[in-house]
Amino acid sequence: MGTQQVGRLYGVGLGPGDPSLMTLRAVEVIAEADVVAYHCARHGRSIARSIVAKHLRSDHVEERLMYPVTTETTDHPGGYRGALDDFYEEAAARLAAHLDAGRTVAVLAEGDPLFYGSYQHMHKRLAHRYPTEVIPGITSVSAAAARLGEPLCEAEEVLTIIPGTLPEEELTARLAATDSAVVMKLGRTFPAVRRALRRAGRLDDARYVERATMEGERTERLADVDPETVPYFSVAVLPSRIDQQPPEARPQGEVVVVGTGPAGPLWLTPETRGALASADDLVGYTTYLDRVPVRPGQRRHGSDNKVEAERAEFALDLARRGRRVAVVSGGDPGVFAMATAVLDAASQEAYADVPVRVLPGVTAANAAAARAGAPLGHDYATISLSDRLKPWEVIAERLRAAASADLVLALYNPGSRSRTWQVAKARELLLEHRAPDTPVVVARDVGGSGESVRIVRLEDLDPDTVDMRTLLLVGSSQTRTVRRGAQGPGERIAWTPRTYPG
Repeated sequence: MGTQQVGRLYGVGLGPGDPSLMTLRAVEVIAEADVVAYHCARHGRSIARSIVAKHLRSDHVEERLMYPVTTETTDHPGGYRGALDDFYEEAAARLAAHLDAGRTVAVLAEGDPLFYGSYQHMHKRLAHRYPTEVIPGITSVSAAAARLGEPLCEAEEVLTIIPGTLPEEELTARLAATDSAVVMKLGRTFPAVRRALRRAGRLDDARYVERATMEGERTERLADVDPETVPYFSVAVLPSRIDQQPPEARPQGEVVVVGTGPAGPLWLTPETRGALASADDLVGYTTYLDRVPVRPGQRRHGSDNKVEAERAEFALDLARRGRRVAVVSGGDPGVFAMATAVLDAASQEAYADVPVRVLPGVTAANAAAARAGAPLGHDYATISLSDRLKPWEVIAERLRAAASADLVLALYNPGSRSRTWQVAKARELLLEHRAPDTPVVVARDVGGSGESVRIVRLEDLDPDTVDMRTLLLVGSSQTRTVRRGAQGPGERIAWTPRTYPG
């Protein structure tokens, strides 16, 4: 007597709701199945079953997998998650009994089985034990875009799928950072999602889609939706930005001054990513503009690094004509960068009505300090050694004052091809107040392909190794260094304790 063969498990994607949008393979599998299983709430009704109703036979065994809870309120000792875990285990055991008896089981899933679907909990518990096939389905994301008739993403745009159950701050950050987005699981989360869209500056672009392709479908501007009318089966959509409202149709533009951090995209904040993506025009020093990805329809205006005032007025003039302008800086725009130039120009009467925002970025000092350890762990001063905009006598006076106060020093713009003597002179001034073995972090091109971070003694600082891409962090009397590593000498790190001798 032969051993009985086990049955086959299918996860069947049904699409967004319209039965005509099921795939041919989904219909075939349901026709072949011995058991048709579907999830439902305690009222017993199942959207999945209603989609396939005309394909069900009288001899189909129907397994109704009824959730014990549909909100996060339960008396289960493990809470909401514990109650669901027990339910999934029990449901999987019921399906396993059919599979062990040699029956083919089709588990129905609205949309796609592995996209925010209940089927995946069965899949994780059963797929490694039984022959399994997943039948993909049209997701609610694709259905919503189709019903809106607007592209989701184009060219190099990034589409982000976000559950509305995330904390509001996280929703805001992700909405600000992406090009296009779909927010799932609305219902009770809708007010927080709308607030997040408003805070991210994306509310005017947002669309609302309810029950796409199903009876009772609704689409409209999300800003106009009454929160009390929003069901769980609805999504918020931010369509492609490309070819949206032309600048000429806007009553007013704006200037956003952004910091790209010390290097490329890994150093951008979500807010900065969003501002760069939504800009019509990018204005900045060409080296910094090259860090920003090229986007269709976006104009780039590069210039030399010594024309800050002209660049600022150019950006403000563009904004007066209704364009959204991002002025691009390296590091943080407010630290020896473009924010002051833009705000100085914006203070003129001619630009009084042009909105200006400044978005922070990771500073070169913070980036270099993180690479070296924590040398800025206590009080520190930031000084530029460039005498292009202020006399060396002022720089020297400030170096002496900060050094005599025993502050850690972050020295920007220490040298360039045309400025070769300032580093040697600064070292001489600092040795009047600091011990020769004071640690100095020599950080070059942090975050870039030529990154180099070394820790040397102040006495041994070689001016010839310092150029315009280098930043110096000079320790205080309390700054410590140590070599760490399980084998060999290890890397050398520096830190300044947060306590100071009384």
